[in-house]
This record gives sequence, C-alpha cells and structure tokens, in this order.
Amino acid sequence: MNDRSLSSPLTRNIAAVERDTGLTKDTLRVWERRYGFPSPGRDAFGERVYPIDQVDKLRTLRRLMDAGHRPGKVIHLPIEQLQALAAETASLSAAPRSLADANAEHDDLERYLTMVRAHQMEDFRRALSQAQLRLGMERFVLEIVAPMNRLVGDAWARGEFEIFEEHLYTESMQVLMRSAVAAIPQPAQTPRVLLTTIPQESHGLGLLMAEALLALEGCRCVSLGVQTPVWDILRAADAHRADVVALSFSAVLNPNQILDALGELRAKLAPATEIWAGGNAPILRRRPPADIKVLADLRDIATQIRRWREAHPVE
Repeated sequence: MNDRSLSSPLTRNIAAVERDTGLTKDTLRVWERRYGFPSPGRDAFGERVYPIDQVDKLRTLRRLMDAGHRPGKVIHLPIEQLQALAAETASLSAAPRSLADANAEHDDLERYLTMVRAHQMEDFRRALSQAQLRLGMERFVLEIVAPMNRLVGDAWARGEFEIFEEHLYTESMQVLMRSAVAAIPQPAQTPRVLLTTIPQESHGLGLLMAEALLALEGCRCVSLGVQTPVWDILRAADAHRADVVALSFSAVLNPNQILDALGELRAKLAPATEIWAGGNAPILRRRPPADIKVLADLRDIATQIRRWREAHPVE
C-alpha cells in the first residue's frame, strides 16, 4: 500500500494536508498514533505523504468536528457513512424564523452557492455586495455570511466542493468583509476590543464577522488578524489599552491548546481586561474556562456589549 502511495501523484505532504483540511500537523500525528488513521506513506526523504482519498476523509472528519462530533467516535467509519452523517448533521441546523423567510433566504443562498460552483466569482462578489447594501451590515452577517459558511462547509464535507473552490469562496468572502468593515466609522467609544486568534488557529472569517458586529455596536476595534503568539497578544492589549480581548476558535483545534492559551492569557492580562471566546470549538461549551466570557453565537455580541457598558458607565 505504501509503495502505491509513493508512486501516485495524488498525494499530499503534511503541510499541504494541514492547509487543505484545517487539521493541524499535531492533530494528524496524534490521530495516526491513537487511532491508526490517517496512515500516510513516506516519500524519498522519509516525510509523510497522504493519499488523496485519506485527505478527502480528513476533510469530512473536520466538518463533523465543527458540528461537535468527537473524532474517536467517527474516525473509523467509511467515507460514505461519514458523508451521510455530515449531510444529516447539516439538516439539523436551527429552525428558520418562518417558512416564508426561510424559502426566500434559501433561494438567495442557493443562488450564491451556484455561482461559486460555476466559478463565477466576480458575479458572486457583486451579488454579495448588493445584498450587503440592501440588508445592512448586521443582517448581512447574520442572514447571509453565517448560513453561507455552513452551506459551503456542508457541501465541502460531502465532497460536493473541491478544496480550491472552498478556498475561492473563503478568500472572496474575506475580501468583501474586510472592505465592508473598513467602511464602518470607528467611533471613540468603549469597550476597546482587540481581536485575533492563537498561533494554531488560521481561520479568520469568523473574526471578521465578529469585528463587523462589534464595530456596528460602536466598539473601538483593533484586529491583529490570525495566529498571534500569546506574548504578542498581551503586548498589544497593553499598548492599545484593550478592555476586551476577543478570540475565535474553530473545532479543529486541540482542546488543550485552547484551554492552555486562554488560561495563560487570563493569568497575564490585567484583571479588568475581559476575554471573550467564540467559534465552533466544542470545548468552549463543554468546559467553559473560568473568568472567560464564552459567546455561543454571533448574536451574543450585542448582549455582552450591553452588559459591559452597564458595568462601566461613562462618568
């Protein structure tokens, strides 16, 4: 089996697998040791190489982890069962506001998805820009971007999206979101919020969505982008006199990495500086860290801001 993997051009090295699946190198090695999957071959230099069918299965496993499944429970299932489970999980999303609203929203989202599948990215960006102007930023984030992310992720898990198509979607959405966020006036209001992710977290779209909603609430936002070392987060929080450090976590991160980073930040940040943690990482809901505000949903942002301002009235 290893000989076939070595001779086939359809393999990926570990760095490419990390980039294409969102699973860290550490996670891949731990799964290999603990579960016997993935089972890479070796190239001429002794480095791991992964057959493309294993990469496809890893992509589906990542989506199931995003939905809260534990890897040990599903990793040994065949790809067909995993894809069926991903489709079933996707169908159990939150109930729509009303049947009429759901149908109208669904039609728009399917139209955008069709554009991505057809690689009509200019049309896709133009349609989203029009939707943002029509709906306003808050509704655009909550009613278009968030459900589109789920749709694309579900299609990706079922093998209906190629890796490059998912990357095209993410890049296009990030370009649009950055432009929209930059257009929001930056008032000198509090709280001052520093946004970033820890070094192991490369997913930045959720961070942009949070920044947009924070800016709309009148917060002063400073974004460091993704993958900022903890020490630099601490230095930036001090330099910008941050009232809140907001962090986004995806489900693919090792839970211990999340808890360790949050624990170190809490121990070293000024006690008055709050830490808000959001995203899809199940550990945040299963074991909420002490003295950390866990935001289960983007809609929680407004609630947390109101709470913070009530506790810090302007004198």
